[in-house]
Amino acid sequence: MSGRARLALTAAAATLMASCALLPLVSPVTWLFQAAFLLAVQTGVGAAARRVPLARPLTVAAQALATLLMLTVVCARSHAVAGVIPGPDTFRYLGDLLQEGSDDVSRYAIPAPLTPGIRLMVLGGVLVVGLVVDTLAVTFRSAAPAGLPLLALYSVAAGLSDGPTDWLWFLVAAAGYLMLLLAEGRDRLSQWGRVFAGAARTPGGQESGAVAPVRTGRRIGFAVLSLALFVPLLMPSIQGGLLDGAGAGVGVGDGNGGTISAVNPLVSLRDSLNVDEDRQVLSVRTSSDDVSDLYLRIVSLDDFDGTTWKPAQRHITGVPDKFPTPAGLGADVRRTTVTSSIAAADWYAQDWLPMPYPPSGVKVAGTWRYEPVGMTLVGDHGQNTRGETYQVTSLDVQPTAEQLAAAPEASAAMKKEYTKVPSSLPSVVAQTAKEVTAGSANHYEEAVKLQDYFAVTGGFQYDTQVEVGRGEGAIANFLKQKRGFCVHFSFAMAAMARTLGIPARVAVGFAPGTPQADGTVSVGLKDAHAWPELYFEGVGWTRFEPTPTRGTTPSYTVSQTPGSSVPDETLPSKGASAAPSASASQSESCTPQQRRQDACAGPSAAAAVPSGDGGPPWWQLTLWALGGLAVLAVPLSPMLYRQRTRAVRLGAHDRTPSGMAAHTLAVWLELTDTAWDFGILPDESQTPRNAAARIVRLGRLDPAAAASVHRVADAVEQVLYAPRPQPTVGLADDVRRVTAAFNGTVGVPARLRALFAPRSSVRAVWATSAGWARLRERVAAARPTLRKPSEQEG
Repeated sequence: MSGRARLALTAAAATLMASCALLPLVSPVTWLFQAAFLLAVQTGVGAAARRVPLARPLTVAAQALATLLMLTVVCARSHAVAGVIPGPDTFRYLGDLLQEGSDDVSRYAIPAPLTPGIRLMVLGGVLVVGLVVDTLAVTFRSAAPAGLPLLALYSVAAGLSDGPTDWLWFLVAAAGYLMLLLAEGRDRLSQWGRVFAGAARTPGGQESGAVAPVRTGRRIGFAVLSLALFVPLLMPSIQGGLLDGAGAGVGVGDGNGGTISAVNPLVSLRDSLNVDEDRQVLSVRTSSDDVSDLYLRIVSLDDFDGTTWKPAQRHITGVPDKFPTPAGLGADVRRTTVTSSIAAADWYAQDWLPMPYPPSGVKVAGTWRYEPVGMTLVGDHGQNTRGETYQVTSLDVQPTAEQLAAAPEASAAMKKEYTKVPSSLPSVVAQTAKEVTAGSANHYEEAVKLQDYFAVTGGFQYDTQVEVGRGEGAIANFLKQKRGFCVHFSFAMAAMARTLGIPARVAVGFAPGTPQADGTVSVGLKDAHAWPELYFEGVGWTRFEPTPTRGTTPSYTVSQTPGSSVPDETLPSKGASAAPSASASQSESCTPQQRRQDACAGPSAAAAVPSGDGGPPWWQLTLWALGGLAVLAVPLSPMLYRQRTRAVRLGAHDRTPSGMAAHTLAVWLELTDTAWDFGILPDESQTPRNAAARIVRLGRLDPAAAASVHRVADAVEQVLYAPRPQPTVGLADDVRRVTAAFNGTVGVPARLRALFAPRSSVRAVWATSAGWARLRERVAAARPTLRKPSEQEG
């Protein structure tokens, strides 16, 4: 294979590796196999055009034409001439499909389904980037600028994704780019002669000039990649949205302390409420008789800067076995204990643990930390809710209106922290609060009047599409427009309560979900919610519900205010309905439930695609699947080799003396290879006993594992030196015990290295090289017998 062909294949591989960053965004991931096959065809067309050879512009034109034909066959076959040649109708259909894909991207939550529009956007984007990379790196022989389209492809995916494995996709994309640079360097140097074909070292033992630059380049690339990957882990980071996975969420330390902070939840809340299809986030089974008040709280926002609410930096501790009594809750307030079992969806990666408030205890697996002020749990260093099942014991606090009305003033420290508002807050906020609560006898009556003003009497409408602006005038704009969703209502009421001297904060989480036939409660994306919590001495932090048509109004806030009335049903809130999990936008003419039941008046954008274009035939899917497996098999081959080798060495064997001896030696080889995988190089010059002592010492093994190592070494010495070796049983279990001990003594990077890139897998290369050498020797030995008899005559 020529250097140019290798460079073209490397460019296609680099594009595909950068495309892996899109995997968390779209489901299912079968599109990657399709993209790999299409990239291979595109690369083949370019290689053929360059071999003719065609001029550079013609080569690019040939690849672009091939790309268009492939997209036509895959996405618009029924609109093309003979199913292949694109015509005017094809371009119109592709344009409509792109528009549908753009709408689908904004409609669905991550991971989005692979609709025809999204498939065209993904495949088309990968092919366009692949064409640009191939043009720059191969056709015009300039690999360095080819990193820009690869960076663009990765950046788009990384900007949308916010999962715990984002570092892995960066590593894959960066490795692809380094491979491309190395391939181009080899191709350039090969033009000066066969510089890579000679021996690696000179007779003096020094590396040849050809190999030394390559190895130096590899070391530099590895060092740069390591710095790019690991240095950001030591730097301060900005966390993601509250309803999306946001990374570690906890500062450095031993896990027993530290600080936590977060950001404005407005964007993530809006995205959750505006999704087209309501996906289940949590499944809850509770002992409470009334699930209409089952709010699941994620975090509280108590720092108000005039622009938005956000969590203040708080000290975190280990999770206590039993949580303390909530701040301010008196002994005379009625309460009942509720037990809730919660199961999170396997795609929902949230740093904070959704729980009923106030929690009194939690049983959850993983590494979580406790924030005492907000009584919340946050994942430590990457821990999140993905697929978690946990149990929460909480208090159902049931204060009466009389207890809230009789609550004394909060302490000076409480009022200092939770009633402060910035001087930049528009004066209309405090002025409106005074007008609405005029004539109130206490803070409780003021709070109820504020709630009724937003939910009943003020003429506000629920609308998730409204734009009230950003900055210090956002609350004032909301009070003027009287349109918004839960974030605006909760932010405004909490700010107005603070101007009245009532300690207030905002809670973010989920409103009560939908009861199911099996007794569970299904909590979906559209149940994402924000609500204000006001503090009353003797009761503690108390929930209010100012958002119309959302959640449930607390029984202790039933208004006795004269003039209160129910909302005018002739003016419904935009996008709202009577159910808590209703559709969030009035513009939706067909609900997700109706679409699932085929009860819509007309087909959706995805359903409007002609049935004749149902996707590629089975043989194409087979080819794509095989190509994808081949792509995955290359990086996973060391791991697969070691697993197969380990299974053979530790597996069944002949019970004869010779079989037992062979098994003992195989087990010893597996033990030394396992130690090698974890960084302990084998030393063939030592006896088994000394080698075992060295493994125990360098591996810092516990006594049980050390005994297992010495037991295997004793068995090997029996086989090697005893005239009649005694069989030893349980050697395979000894090796497994030592492997588990190694995994427990090293860090995560070392475990991943031992699993995915085991050092001992180099034995496969040695075995292949030895086999090739033996084959050459046999061929060389057989050559004299193949000569003609005349060649042997004198």
